[in-house]
Amino acid sequence: MGDISQIVLTRRPQGVPVPDDFALVPGAMPQIGPGEILVRMRVGSCDPAIRGFLDDRPSYLPPVAIGAPINGMSLGEVVESNDPAWPVGTLLRAFATWSEYYVIRGDALGLERVDAAPGVPLQHYMGALGPVGLTAWVGLVTIGQAKSGETVVVSAAAGATGSTVVQFAKARGCRVIGLAGGPQKAQVVRDLGADVAIDYRAQPDLAAAVRAAAPDGIDVYFDNVGGETLDALLPLMRLHGRIPVCGMVSQYNDADNPPGLKNLWQVVVNRLTMRGFITYDHMDVLEQAQAELDALFASGALRPLENVRSGFATLPEAFIDLMSGRTTGKTLVMI
Repeated sequence: MGDISQIVLTRRPQGVPVPDDFALVPGAMPQIGPGEILVRMRVGSCDPAIRGFLDDRPSYLPPVAIGAPINGMSLGEVVESNDPAWPVGTLLRAFATWSEYYVIRGDALGLERVDAAPGVPLQHYMGALGPVGLTAWVGLVTIGQAKSGETVVVSAAAGATGSTVVQFAKARGCRVIGLAGGPQKAQVVRDLGADVAIDYRAQPDLAAAVRAAAPDGIDVYFDNVGGETLDALLPLMRLHGRIPVCGMVSQYNDADNPPGLKNLWQVVVNRLTMRGFITYDHMDVLEQAQAELDALFASGALRPLENVRSGFATLPEAFIDLMSGRTTGKTLVMI
């Protein structure tokens, strides 16, 4: 079948990644062994968490080696199989490499079958109907325990996960306040149904703006950014408030200089629960989550927010735009 293309890490990024940190290189078509399957990437996913894997420091996954392919989530199609559970033609989601074709074991952790509904764009299953939606559900329901009538604040509310949380929280009967950077992104958040959208860049005092929008306090803060935003919101949490910590994009590009928190004492004052989570630590709820997401999408209550590129070679460019704050919604590449 000939050579394949891969995108490898050529050097450790300093701050926001740049094109010279990556290279498109040829590779040999991989061969499968017993119990393995060969997968062709169909949709590549760009996620802020990838930035953490590019630094030479411990994370929840090992760092990418110099000269090795970038790791990330993708949706692929089985083209050759030595595992009867994964016949040729099966669509799946996997944490793999930025390679046009890759080999994975049929029993690999986190490997998921994708049953795409007729007429639904395939990229939705890497976004609001896939890992993004599942992350939003686990964070809001399992970790945040959000209930109808409660006030939910979402940071990076025009981003992939944040935009899904906004819609999902509204569907559960919550009052939703979304934080986004810039007037256009704030308008996107309003269009998704948020009760209030705050352009944090236009606020000299973010805490005052949020306090005005939520005078009775915050029940759930869905945190995607950490840093100064988290610190500003800690004193605004209600008694027994919950903070699902999904990400900390504010420091991904400068992990050596994380901002300190001045208001952490509020965790004690208001007996808060602040918990980080990884979606696939909660496999027992993902079937329920997927069913709810599919139903919301079918009803029109969930509108996937995406920015989609075309062509395998555009993956680094799409990722750089994501980490530069130039995107809204889920950043995806159709292969």
